[in-house]
Amino acid sequence: MRQRSKKGMRSKEEVSQLRTPIVCVMGHVDHGKTTLLDRIRGTTVAQYEAGAITQHIGATEIPLSVIQQFCGSGFKANLMVPGLLFIDTPGHHAFTSLRSRGGSLADLAILIVDINEGFQPQTIESINILKRFRTPFVVAANKIDRIPGWRPVENAPMAKSLAGQTERVVEALETKIYELVGELYKYGFDSNRYDRITDFTKTVGIIPVSAITGEGIPDLLLVLVGLAQRFLKQNLEIESSRPGVGTILEVKEERGLGTTLDVILYDGMISVGDTIVVGTPREPIITKVRALLKPRPLKEIRSEERFTPVKHVVAASGIKVSAPKLETALAGSTIRVVGEGEDPEAIAREIRSEIEAVRIDTDTVGVILKADTIGSLEGLVGELRAKNIPIHVADVGPITRRDVIRAAALKDPLLSVILGFNVEILPDALSEIQKLDVPVFQSDVIYTLLESYEAWMEEKKMQMEQERLEAIVKPGCVRILPDCVFRQSKPAIVGVQVVGGTITHNVPLIREDGAVVGTIRGIQQRNENIPMATVGQEVAISIDGPTVGRQIHEGDLLYVNIPEKHARIIEQELKQKMSQDEIEVFEKFLEIKRKKDIFWGR
Repeated sequence: MRQRSKKGMRSKEEVSQLRTPIVCVMGHVDHGKTTLLDRIRGTTVAQYEAGAITQHIGATEIPLSVIQQFCGSGFKANLMVPGLLFIDTPGHHAFTSLRSRGGSLADLAILIVDINEGFQPQTIESINILKRFRTPFVVAANKIDRIPGWRPVENAPMAKSLAGQTERVVEALETKIYELVGELYKYGFDSNRYDRITDFTKTVGIIPVSAITGEGIPDLLLVLVGLAQRFLKQNLEIESSRPGVGTILEVKEERGLGTTLDVILYDGMISVGDTIVVGTPREPIITKVRALLKPRPLKEIRSEERFTPVKHVVAASGIKVSAPKLETALAGSTIRVVGEGEDPEAIAREIRSEIEAVRIDTDTVGVILKADTIGSLEGLVGELRAKNIPIHVADVGPITRRDVIRAAALKDPLLSVILGFNVEILPDALSEIQKLDVPVFQSDVIYTLLESYEAWMEEKKMQMEQERLEAIVKPGCVRILPDCVFRQSKPAIVGVQVVGGTITHNVPLIREDGAVVGTIRGIQQRNENIPMATVGQEVAISIDGPTVGRQIHEGDLLYVNIPEKHARIIEQELKQKMSQDEIEVFEKFLEIKRKKDIFWGR
């Protein structure tokens, strides 16, 4: 570790002792997080994301020289941070726990808000996360170029851009900023436009920007670097030689290197030859670093194709790690350097317990959840729990035959499903799905996956409710017509008129005195079998049980004998939807039943 120079002054060499600040970019889906970074980088990562929505955390290093280039004359030469490392987090609130992890790692955050749409559900969740972790943040009020009448000035600082706007446009911008000030106040934050703030430790800065035109981005970068330099210096002065710790972004095959890991190193240092412990779905891997590669400046680690080999890397940084035995490494899990005197097995146990805390494998009912990374899984588990949707199995990997069998065994039809995020269905699982008719929901956009399941669940609930109500025995009453006895018994066949409600097959009948007489076995009209008869119809019915002249007689009124549980449902849920004749029959039926028991059906 380099020594301090006399009287607390720093030499140029000591600048490296200031760790690169990690900046977490947060906000609602489609409010422009990745587009903002694309503007700074001059790349187009956003268009390659599924549904143009970020699905995994990416890391981009912005060197101080680029910030200086962007900011021009506004740049202060005495800044000592090496640059900024941006973490581009997923936008949907399904990633709450991943974003929480990002928030806890980040030194600073940008909360990006569409200035025209204002606060949305994920904006509020982001604020709550930042509040919980006490992470300093600024608000990037994006899409100012969509304010009617806005005259764009490419990559201009706000002062220059505002100078070219009409008074009406400036007033519209001010109104929208004060709306954001009001929203932030609801969540306990004082805020103002950034150029009107004297103390950023007490007031959240709102910076108007356009990710499309680049306007306001110089101001945003200057504020972030200034905040890091002034208020986070102590946090950034870490002992860079401590064993490195990072998060695995992706596991990739690279020509000439084999399996590699894309990693955000957020603490300490990693060097070629270091022993490292890497999380997997089962037992962590203990291996040695064969090579370290860094993306070129301004390149996004997810999309970079050419890397520069290095001997060691100090946090915070996005790096590619090459080592033996990485084939089973788990994206989203931890990578740790084993320090001198540390026990690799003890570190492995710690990492395994972290992963086990996310994975779920229980005997209770719930959905089957499969995801491509531990981070995606963590986010989905959090989302489903927030919605009180139980989880039977949550694991990383493709959808297997075992998953299908486990889902099919669940008795609750709303939970007998499989949710797969960015994973494939294995061939033997596909044939089992077709055979067992298990619903499977797949997507590589998390909010689409959850919305599809929720929409299906609502439709399924309606279908089940309809089936339940259709199974309810409805009110019905018939009068036995005179001179229409076609058979006296076994079964009795008589002509009847339906005086109210509906009769169907296999419903029991009672007399007006409450005595059960038998069950309708068939209904005919003009010698043709029909499934049901309604008020006013004259039909022949066969009744299993009674003998005409003994238990039943011509002119008798017979009522459908509704089960007590069904009668309760009719009275509480269906009565208001019934016709007048059904209501009259039902009330007469209740009267018959309640002569013997006044609490019947209540």
